[in-house]
This record gives sequence, C-alpha cells and structure tokens, in this order.
Amino acid sequence: MITAGIDMGSRTVKVVFLEELKVDGAPQLKWGVKGKHIMFPEDLDADLAADKAFEDALKGAGITRDQVKNVVATGAGRKQVKFATSDVTEVGAGARGAVFMCPTAKTVVDVGAEEGRGVKANAEGKVVDFAGNEKCAAGAGAFAESMSRALQLSLKEFGEASLRSDKTIPMNAQCTVFAESEVVSLIHSSTPKEDIAKAVLDAVASRVCAMVRRVGIEDEVILIGGMVHNPGFVQSLKGALGVDKVLLPEMPEYISALGAALIAAENNKA
Repeated sequence: MITAGIDMGSRTVKVVFLEELKVDGAPQLKWGVKGKHIMFPEDLDADLAADKAFEDALKGAGITRDQVKNVVATGAGRKQVKFATSDVTEVGAGARGAVFMCPTAKTVVDVGAEEGRGVKANAEGKVVDFAGNEKCAAGAGAFAESMSRALQLSLKEFGEASLRSDKTIPMNAQCTVFAESEVVSLIHSSTPKEDIAKAVLDAVASRVCAMVRRVGIEDEVILIGGMVHNPGFVQSLKGALGVDKVLLPEMPEYISALGAALIAAENNKA
C-alpha cells in the first residue's frame, strides 16, 4: 500500500510517498519512503501548485495516482489540495513525522520560513501541547534570511559566520523591519559580520525557546524544518534551550509531509 502526504507551506510544496514494507515477524507495520519531492510554486496559484507538485512527485517515484490509496494534506494551504482525502494541521503532522524519525523525541521544535513552534508529543507522535509565534517572522527562517541579505551574505555563509563568533549582542527589535535597522546600525559601527550573524540567530533562537518553554522542555529535543540546515541556528538553539544535544533528522523540511503520509496510512487502515 502507498499513501501520500502533501505539505502546502508558505514558500514550498513538499510531497512524500510512503510504502508499506513486508517484514516477517515484525510486531508492527513498517513504512519506507517511496519518494519525495519539493517545489517552489512561484506564480502558480495554490490549486495548480498542489497538482503540479503531486504529478512531478509521482513521476519521480515511478508510480501512478491509482497506486496511491490515501492522501492527507497539511500546511497553511492544506484546504487548497482538492484531491486530498483529508487534512491535518501542521502541528499534528510535524509531531507525527518527528517521532517517526526519532522515536525518543518528546519536544519538537519546528522552525520554517514563516512560522516557528514548540510542540510536546507523546510516544505515538500525538500532540500533547503546543505554542507558536502566530506568524511573526522574527521567530522563523524568514527573519534570518532578511538579515543575511542586509549583511550581503548567503544563508549558508550567514550560518557559518555565526559559528566564528563568541560575542553576545542583544537584539531588542520584535519585528523584521526594526531588527534590520538594528543590523544597519551595527554595520555602521563596524561590528564584525560574524558577531552580527550570531546576534541575529541568537535572537531567533531566544524567541523560539520562549515558545518551547511554554509547553515544557523534555528530553529528547528534535528540530525540524528548514532551519535544521543552518548550523549557527542549531548552536544558538542549544544554548537558548540549555541542552547539550538537539536531534537533527534526515530530510528535515519533509517531516510534516511525512507525518501527513503516516496519518494517511493510519486512516486507510481504520
């Protein structure tokens, strides 16, 4: 059996296909990733973006629509996926996918382009509690991206630069516009770029940590979403949370789509 999860995010569309694996003597069903695909919709409207992403994903996985038994949508645009059987919130999908990837995880930190959240999950990947930033970019990846542009660095360079700093520079602004003014002031005062980069990522981590603390920090902590690829942010997050280790799963930007595909499989068995 093959099921699919499609994550309609604010900037990208992600699709994951899961296939039931036949494992002799296994006490539980096993699932493997049959295929995955990411698309930047650009000027496409949500309906067309969902259809194109799904068709491209099918081609990449070498399967047909008829082979996919159930489709669950998640993400900000999940209601626009007309061919989905059902939908689930980003919080529920992210928790389910995170615990599937790292079964010992109890605290899920999800930081994407536009949103950040902290989630407490149980052993089955069900949400116990969560707190989010209510779509304020200052606690998400878009904030770091905007600040990297102000420093004329790529996101990769920005994250790497922050690791070369051991300075702590507080940033007080609570929105991207005012924070950019703070960055410009630091640039004019000849503050090294690596110190500014660390200050920005420390600020994002601090805001994310405030959300996580609202639901409680329990070992082990897993980070999902695109900011997993920013080593400077990972370092800042560990410092803000006061933990020695943060679990970093494979294919972190696909975790919510993976969770949706798992829920699709469970729904199909119900």
